[in-house]
Amino acid sequence: MQTSQTIKEQQRAYVERLLIALGKQLAERGITPVLVTTQDGRPALDVTDIRYRTRRVFVHLPFSWFYWGDQHDERVSFLEMAGAVDRIEQAACQGWPEGEQGDLRIELDKILGAYRD
Repeated sequence: MQTSQTIKEQQRAYVERLLIALGKQLAERGITPVLVTTQDGRPALDVTDIRYRTRRVFVHLPFSWFYWGDQHDERVSFLEMAGAVDRIEQAACQGWPEGEQGDLRIELDKILGAYRD
């Protein structure tokens, strides 16, 4: 159990480093990002679009994505940071889509828990 917790801590630290790096590059382009922690403890980057609407940019580690919704055009690989910054800047300059922000998160712990019960 201790090893599992250490891995989760390392993953969270990595996610935060990715978001900080993304935020610095977005800020250099005139987009104001804010590093936040969601109510459920996930790190995210609040990014405001040209209409002053905020979307949260999350990291999806298994797929190496930054994502800000659940549509195919609302995610980009973080492995190419320059391309990711370009895409997120473009999305923010076009304006975030109307409606609720979709989520790509799969909570494996809940799925496993359902099978244990």
